[in-house]
Amino acid sequence: MHVMGIDWAPNTNRIVTCSADKNAYVWTQEGDGKWNPAWVLLRINRAATCVKWSPLENKFAVGSGGRVIAVCYFVSENNWWQCKHIKRPLRSTVTTVDWHPDNKVLVAGSTDYKVRVFSAFISDMEDAPGNGPWGHSNTLGTLLAEFQNTPNGGGWIHSVAFSPCGNKICWVAHNSSICIADATKGNAVIRLYTEHLPFLCCVWMGSNSIIAVGHSCMPMLYSIDDNGQLYFVSKLDNTQKKEAAGLSAMRKFQSLDRQARTDTNDNALDSIHQNTINCVRKVSDNEFSTSGLDGQLVVWDLKLLENSIAGLKIA
Repeated sequence: MHVMGIDWAPNTNRIVTCSADKNAYVWTQEGDGKWNPAWVLLRINRAATCVKWSPLENKFAVGSGGRVIAVCYFVSENNWWQCKHIKRPLRSTVTTVDWHPDNKVLVAGSTDYKVRVFSAFISDMEDAPGNGPWGHSNTLGTLLAEFQNTPNGGGWIHSVAFSPCGNKICWVAHNSSICIADATKGNAVIRLYTEHLPFLCCVWMGSNSIIAVGHSCMPMLYSIDDNGQLYFVSKLDNTQKKEAAGLSAMRKFQSLDRQARTDTNDNALDSIHQNTINCVRKVSDNEFSTSGLDGQLVVWDLKLLENSIAGLKIA
């Protein structure tokens, strides 16, 4: 069935996947280069929708359509991955999850238009709960904070992300909004309703800079000013539209497969990506990557972007 989520742990070189068949697997690369899967006991009754490794790569969280988050960890005595569930007060499908840098707090977004922060402390493997600005608890699943996307509800939450310091949370939703909650300011929320098509994913590239991607087919840069206000900085794709040459039979097929059209002469977008961008990841302090429904994986260099786009400054 459809693979709903995938995440790579770079330090331990393990991959975790989850799918609509209610299962998850941890893949480990052997000496011969082959990847061997280990089944994860999720105990969920609906599709797994998203997955994310913790910063220390000793746990991962799986969201599901069963209004449950499974926090999974390895039990060496049994030689398998098992999980504990976060259930309340989740009342809808969990669409996105992310980890606090301290490895013990989890944020989740769902289709009930809410973002929630939970304790992800596992007493079986950790000594003490975190002591960050979101609060702490020695009980898994303790609700530490809850945010409504808008006062009137808003759209589904597509992506959530902790800032590098862990004090802020950013999320994007289907009502074309981008929001930030700050734990150091009494969980105050900044909301910006954009003129763009809805965003599907977001990532922090610094303490005050966020890159959001989605149906507009371009990465967008947003920033927080000295007064704590969120504002749009720039589109990070300055590609100019080029006149397309005649298409061969193979190129017509590729165009139809990727972009649902057979002729790109008149309909090519003024961007590198020619379809929705559904994923953005931080590669390094100066690089990020995007992948989209056009089948392209693109790596962007922030220093080159600053040089090519007038007035652009990424902090």
